[in-house]
Amino acid sequence: MSPLKRSNNIAARMGRWSASHWKTAVFGWLAFVVAAFMIGAVVGTKNIDQNDASVGQAHQADKILQKGFPEADPQTEIVLIQSTKRVADDPEFRATIAEVVAAVDGNPAIKNLRSPLASGNHDQISKDRHAVLVSWDMKGDYDQAATKIAAIQASVEKVADRHPGYYVGEAGSISSGEALEKMFGDQLKLAGERSIPITFIVLLLVFGALVAVGVPLLLALSGVIATIGLVALPSHLVPMDSNVSAVILLIGLAVGVDYSLFYLKREREERAAGKGARAALEAAAATSGRSVLISGFTVMIAMAGMMFSGDKGYLGFGIATMMVVGIAMLGSLTVLPALLSKLGDRVERGKIPYLHRLRRDSGENRLWKRILTPALRRPGLAAAISGGALLVMALPVLNLHTAQSGLDALPNSAPTVETIKKIQGEFSNGTVAETQVAIAANTDSPATQRAIEALKAKTLAAGLSTGAIDVEVNAAHTVARVDIPLVGKGTDEESNAALARLRNDILPATLGTVPGAEYGVTGATAISADSNSLLKRKAPIVFGFVLVFAFALLLVTFRSVVIAAKAVLLNLLSVGAAYGVLVAVFQWGWGESLLGFEGNGGIASWLPIFMFVILFGLSMDYHVFILSRVREAYDRGLKTEDAVAHGITTTAGVVSSAALVMVGAFAVFALMPIIDMKEMGIGLAAAVLIDATIVRAVLLPATMKLLGDWNWYLPRWLEWLPRLDHGDESVAKEKPEAAPVPAAAG
Repeated sequence: MSPLKRSNNIAARMGRWSASHWKTAVFGWLAFVVAAFMIGAVVGTKNIDQNDASVGQAHQADKILQKGFPEADPQTEIVLIQSTKRVADDPEFRATIAEVVAAVDGNPAIKNLRSPLASGNHDQISKDRHAVLVSWDMKGDYDQAATKIAAIQASVEKVADRHPGYYVGEAGSISSGEALEKMFGDQLKLAGERSIPITFIVLLLVFGALVAVGVPLLLALSGVIATIGLVALPSHLVPMDSNVSAVILLIGLAVGVDYSLFYLKREREERAAGKGARAALEAAAATSGRSVLISGFTVMIAMAGMMFSGDKGYLGFGIATMMVVGIAMLGSLTVLPALLSKLGDRVERGKIPYLHRLRRDSGENRLWKRILTPALRRPGLAAAISGGALLVMALPVLNLHTAQSGLDALPNSAPTVETIKKIQGEFSNGTVAETQVAIAANTDSPATQRAIEALKAKTLAAGLSTGAIDVEVNAAHTVARVDIPLVGKGTDEESNAALARLRNDILPATLGTVPGAEYGVTGATAISADSNSLLKRKAPIVFGFVLVFAFALLLVTFRSVVIAAKAVLLNLLSVGAAYGVLVAVFQWGWGESLLGFEGNGGIASWLPIFMFVILFGLSMDYHVFILSRVREAYDRGLKTEDAVAHGITTTAGVVSSAALVMVGAFAVFALMPIIDMKEMGIGLAAAVLIDATIVRAVLLPATMKLLGDWNWYLPRWLEWLPRLDHGDESVAKEKPEAAPVPAAAG
């Protein structure tokens, strides 16, 4: 039986039960993973409907168009035909155009085929007459059109092959959307796959034995598989982003390996200190297991912050990441101790001779002790230098500008991007991604007709359009769609300024005068602007939720206002420094030549919120783990200074190893061709590196040394908070009921 008395330490009790019922725990977990995966396969994961992905006014406009044109939005496709030597009037050029038209004409999946050879389509011929456009609309909604586009693309490619002297390329809402989404998904999948061998190598350096490496890696991957299956269930209430599986893999692998690493290293340390196999396991369950439990809930709280962003993709990511963290936590607290109880010292099998000699199971890390000594000897100077360095790194945040990424975020090698950029050069991007004004009104009314004509005239007079403005009315004459090719590149300042002028000035002065008319603007530019605006409005809510609940959880865990407040402050400093790195590297362009990209003058609009919740959650992993060890030593009678030194030196090796796993996994994204992914990779990797070095190795110990016993300050009016065990009860010394803290005012 267990040498430990019954306690209120849930993690210890879970570990003890799992060790005593290892078959139930292990085979129950395997059954759970298989069942979860099968559920996902049967139910299927529902993804966000592309026709319902917009927000704000763009979403309202989309709803008007969907109601008025239920068969489809105008899913426009364009083929660019370009020659450097011949002009559109040349018979050979005209024959090439005719072949493209013939290749798609008569296809039952298209409508509204427009040829530059037809009268009235002069706007489909470039000013220098070296390029023309053939365009059409796809029938059905986005998903229906996506199933038909490949055959059409193949027909166009055959024409291109027969005319090597011409550039013949297709782009459009369906072909470009499908190709770029596939490329994006493939890149995320590749990043996830690369992170697995990186994790394996780091774990091999940490443990030096194949079995010890396999246990945390397989446990983390099984948790990821289970989550990918189970996420199908909530997806039918909250549809998921198509890239949710890649996000689950990266977050699940990071936290799953971290939790197992914390647990397994503590068990090995206790064994090296002379404890029996069962006692060492229970000590790890009572200490590191408890840290995993607290850390897991803290990370889940941070991930829950994404659910307040108002964005459909973030909502799905929030649910999925909370699930994978919860499952990883459950596996680490049950399956891991069950496996360790069965394996015992056989977890050391498969030793890699040289690597195994480098490993240290016992206690304090001499390297980190040498690094820590100066910070504890001169804590004021260490805190000033490290804190000042973080503030300097964070200064660029004052100039942070977010931008919705457009074509400038993609390399020319990306599918259809070259075609779109050529169209931009010849016709402006408005031809590819038109802005649509949706109008719900009696279109037969003279007032409505006058307003639409005035809208067209004022838009052209203001220089907001690059081509012809088309109007289409539905069969019931209740909804009209006005297609306006706005100036600019779609998401740049010129396009956004034109959109603002259209929405704020021209529409109120025209359609706004029609009694009972409803109207709104949608399209690529409008969707981008509305999404950016929403995220900026919601960011304070997300940040506030995460900070408040993280503070409350840490307050209850450590019964200290100072510890909780300092943890929040240090995490804000590390996130701020990471934001500063992002601004300097990408917005200011300091890393353009090194990383091979061309900046767009801003940071991806979705990134600040995503980075904040991910980084805040993951950095709390380290903070909880370190502080639990410090508090454990303090509760055993060590002075605060000695407890800090002991806690950090005994956890530094594990924390640095866990950080190395994350840095390696995130840095993979820096090699991706998509600038948004580069930004995410550099930002996350830099933040984890900063957090595990400057913050945890210098600033945290220095501030704890300066504060002394004030670290454990708790006002008397909060004495009702529950007391949680921090150490291994079998070795805990007798101590006063309350840890000594400075006198607090009532």
